[in-house]
Amino acid sequence: MKVLNLQCQHQHPFEGWFASEDDYQSQRTRDLVECPVCGDNTIQKMLSAPRLNLLASRLDTPAPKEPSQTTALDNPEPPATAPVSADVQVAWLKMVQHVIANTEDVGQSFAEEARKMHYGEAEERNIRGQVTAEEGQSLLEEGIPVMPLPVPAALKGSVH
Repeated sequence: MKVLNLQCQHQHPFEGWFASEDDYQSQRTRDLVECPVCGDNTIQKMLSAPRLNLLASRLDTPAPKEPSQTTALDNPEPPATAPVSADVQVAWLKMVQHVIANTEDVGQSFAEEARKMHYGEAEERNIRGQVTAEEGQSLLEEGIPVMPLPVPAALKGSVH
């Protein structure tokens, strides 16, 4: 089993497990490897060190510094394009799952259904679906509140 540290073009880091390097390359070529956060399939391998389970290496590691010994050089400011932390990714995925579980998928009819509800032609309910950028802008201009929510393909199936 080969465990790889991967990252999409939006800098979302994640881990992928593959039978071999050839398996990873095959899946990537067929666009089967995608970011679990945004669904992007422009993926790159990140540098990682192999993990060695040697007792001696654990005994030789220095003890962590006490908080009072930490200096500014030990904790540099993160770069402006720092990747999203795993905690933030988990929270975002939970939010997306909540939205999926508590909305009706109206698919390509989203703009039509949103307008019907806005103008009182249909009962208000929580909906989700797809619109083009132009349709989304048109809805906003009409005063209909909408927002984009990228949903990874893995979450588009049935909610368990």
